[in-house]
Amino acid sequence: MDDLFSTAQTAGTEPQHADGGAHAGQSDSRPPLAVRMRPRTVDEILGQEHLLQPGSPLRRLAASSGEGYSGAAGPSSIMLYGPPGIGKTTIAHVIARGEGRRFVELSALTSGVKDVREVMHTARDQRDLYGRTTVLFLDEIHRFSKAQQDSLLPGVENRWVVLVAATTENPSFSVIAPLLSRSLLLTLRPLTDDDVAGLLDRAVRDERGLDGRCVMDDAARDYLVRMAAGDARRALTTLEASAGVALDRAAHEAPEGHTPEEPVVISEADAAQAMDRAVQRYDKDGDQHYDVISAFIKSIRGSDVDAALHYLARMLEAGEDPRFIARRLIISASEDVGMADPSALQTAVAAAQAVQLIGMPEGRIVLGQAVTHLATAPKSNASYAAVNEAIADVQAGGTGQVPPHLRDAHYPGAASLGHGSGYVYSHDEPHAVARQQYPPDPLVGRDYYRPKPIGAEGRLVDQLAALRRIVRGG
Repeated sequence: MDDLFSTAQTAGTEPQHADGGAHAGQSDSRPPLAVRMRPRTVDEILGQEHLLQPGSPLRRLAASSGEGYSGAAGPSSIMLYGPPGIGKTTIAHVIARGEGRRFVELSALTSGVKDVREVMHTARDQRDLYGRTTVLFLDEIHRFSKAQQDSLLPGVENRWVVLVAATTENPSFSVIAPLLSRSLLLTLRPLTDDDVAGLLDRAVRDERGLDGRCVMDDAARDYLVRMAAGDARRALTTLEASAGVALDRAAHEAPEGHTPEEPVVISEADAAQAMDRAVQRYDKDGDQHYDVISAFIKSIRGSDVDAALHYLARMLEAGEDPRFIARRLIISASEDVGMADPSALQTAVAAAQAVQLIGMPEGRIVLGQAVTHLATAPKSNASYAAVNEAIADVQAGGTGQVPPHLRDAHYPGAASLGHGSGYVYSHDEPHAVARQQYPPDPLVGRDYYRPKPIGAEGRLVDQLAALRRIVRGG
């Protein structure tokens, strides 16, 4: 009867999953590997060396209250900006471990103004009564409304709390100016492959992690690093799943009742079974959306077809609207290729129409052809520059009157006004080009279009010069 309600495992046995396998030798009740391996000190944080130099604000903030700051000023609040999985929450927990601090965590997804005010009230009491500093970690602050962000100001300004706010979106656009001005903005950089590899090796050895029960071969490590794409949380989550696959495989391969004495080797196949597809870091309304499409267009403009196809694949895999991509290709065809290859615009328009007709996933084939055409085509922005210069002159007042001989002469009374008088019909002239004034007086002799000697446009250099000589009588 003593064991009837016991939750303890039988000695020597591993907790089993539904499929009968043990997961890295750990109980289901244990926190995930990514939580267990969270750094406890600043020195355990991987990457972000630019923020962790001796004497830096972040290192001082993470120090115990008596070590990093003196006097009544106290530590400043900080804004952590960077992509997911690079340590924003980890840094908040490290800061909270300082002596005389209490840690409170709020999520912008579930918290409101009332929750913030309760935290501020308690934090003020804790400071005044017990001298304890409250570290308030607010995840995804960009999801807070202006009113919710306003409610943070009294606590930050009066230092009732040390606010550690995390955001994956540019704070310049998503956080109110008064809160930004009262905080230090720290930009976290994506982890390098070496950072992620070091984290995986540590997790394999550390007693908080796999504690040596599994090891990775080189191919598995490379695979996990590649699939993590700089995301530490994803790397550890995939490692934990890969260890579970490897341990299940080893358990089925071992003779019945035999427990392997050597560490189980995680192979690339085990890792691939745990995660067979990389997750794209992409936000269709945020910085990634604009950064990737910018790199895409600039790669086409720079004639790097391979980079352009990479960014196309990246957007498609992330679920970007293919019609948006097609529209940008149409713009690029005129802006960057122009008259150097007039057929590029035809290709881009046809691709946009085809994507609209056939949809995805087949639309990727059409987009791939259009990207290849534009990226490998000769480039000229002469027509783009020409229309911009013409618009600039109009905006500056450089217009003037339409020459009388070019004005509409079809309505009654137009002839009496001199409209159309002296107009030379071009098709009656040699080469169908007539000598006469076309622009308003202030713009006579003004050249907007200057063709480049590139591709098909190269043939227009001499042709345009000849046309201008005939038309202008030069």
